[in-house]
Amino acid sequence: MPMNKRRRHFLAAAAGTGALAAAGLLATSPARAAAWNKAGFESKALNDALKNLGAANAVESRDITITAPDIAENGAVVPVAVTSRIPNTQSISLIAEKNPFPLAATFDVANGAEPYASVRIKMGQTSNVRAIVKADGKFYTAAKEVKVTVGGCG
Repeated sequence: MPMNKRRRHFLAAAAGTGALAAAGLLATSPARAAAWNKAGFESKALNDALKNLGAANAVESRDITITAPDIAENGAVVPVAVTSRIPNTQSISLIAEKNPFPLAATFDVANGAEPYASVRIKMGQTSNVRAIVKADGKFYTAAKEVKVTVGGCG
């Protein structure tokens, strides 16, 4: 097949895949889509976000390490990493307490996987970044203050 025809064939196939994705026919598995915590990510208050995670009574833990800058010069891209040394960690969530929508990220940890997550989040102002770890059905938390010089949430 000549190069130009291969290119056209590839572009037609890519366009077809894009159309299927737009129509929702190439969605992720139903179990994965069902696990998205819509109420948690739409929560506008810290306590509501914690409640929607099921972590309203999370216990402080020194077995959670949050790596984030003390001062973030640009709140639009604040690098945050969390490591859990709590056995049987099931999930790690990140909350920027003073953001308009505090729940920034949630990561499921597969059985036997290293309980570590790294992400860049937006922060509108100086605030605590709180990690919520679910392990064996219980919730644990740790926090680190990040000072923001230029906000990133609007």
